[in-house]
Amino acid sequence: MREWWVQVGLLAVPLLAVYLHIPPPQLSPALHSWKSSGKFFTYKGLRIFYQDSVGVVGSPEIVVLLHGFSASSYDWYKIWEGLTLRFHRVIALDFLGFGFSDKPRPYHYSMFEQASIVEALLRHLGLQNRRINLLSHEYGDTVAQELLYRYKQNRSGGLTIKSLCLSNGGIFPETHRPLLLQKLLKDGGVLSPILTRLMNFFVFSRGLLQYINQRKKFRRRWVGALASVTIPIHFIYGPLDPVNPYPEFLELYRKMLPRSTVSILNDRISHYPQLEDPMGFLNAYMGFINSF
Repeated sequence: MREWWVQVGLLAVPLLAVYLHIPPPQLSPALHSWKSSGKFFTYKGLRIFYQDSVGVVGSPEIVVLLHGFSASSYDWYKIWEGLTLRFHRVIALDFLGFGFSDKPRPYHYSMFEQASIVEALLRHLGLQNRRINLLSHEYGDTVAQELLYRYKQNRSGGLTIKSLCLSNGGIFPETHRPLLLQKLLKDGGVLSPILTRLMNFFVFSRGLLQYINQRKKFRRRWVGALASVTIPIHFIYGPLDPVNPYPEFLELYRKMLPRSTVSILNDRISHYPQLEDPMGFLNAYMGFINSF
């Protein structure tokens, strides 16, 4: 009798071959509506998707939303309407390689270019000279840190940042605990291309996951930017997060950024607080934005 793993292999190979040729699923009605209500602009020949809603008439306030890894601008849909009741413009984009934006392959994805894309979007909208509130999550936290660094350096063409609110992101490499799948895809090996295709999701590619290594390499630049600026900074935290575990992450955050305020959501909220507890997240953000 053949070894069991040989039999499993003989069965798995044709099933895998069939799966790899299954076309991607159709968009849900909600995602189709989200795409239809958005727009695209071109950055260096690449199409970038964004949403831009006009909210409160007469308010000068603008908020730009920066989404997390393996996600898109749609991550903000549960708090979108609430934000339009407070801000005149609510803007979000799909980073290059995510959502409805282009996904070039092979490609060297970097946080620096993602920050440049945010700057390019604001120029495209004619808002490059306006004061901007940034609200970010996870991967977007690091993009926000790079934008903050450029603001601190008074870099030409950079954003003028009024405030920054981060959420559940690995801004400190020493307390960041990437999931096993992220480690496998980031570090490569024979499993990487198989897992990438099996997930049927382009964002799980080695190129995109290099942001974890970039956080380590540029820690001084990005953590230093947070620690040295004088604008209001806030952090909204879901404490059940396995990627940024409690209490290690929060203890280090408060030590490194004693001037920042923090909102801790209830102990059932994990890595995606804006989706798991949209009302709590929105209330926390509004409490911060109305405090200065």
